[in-house]
Amino acid sequence: MPTYNANVVIHVNEKLTGEQIREIEKQLSSVNGVVSTCVHERTPHLFVIDYDPRSTHTGQLLQEVKNRHLNAQLIGGV
Repeated sequence: MPTYNANVVIHVNEKLTGEQIREIEKQLSSVNGVVSTCVHERTPHLFVIDYDPRSTHTGQLLQEVKNRHLNAQLIGGV
């Protein structure tokens, strides 16, 4: 079965602690269809998410972050 991967960047306005970042990465990684989630130490407000667009969509990924009462927006994606 072929794999379809897309990626999106979610920008979080708030300043996050390392623990908050790890929690959000873990939460996003548990979403069905998410392949990986990462944040670079130099840009802790940007979450890069690789996912299968047949299994999830960017709106769901963004909502996962907003459910933590954070101001966030999509930077790119399908």
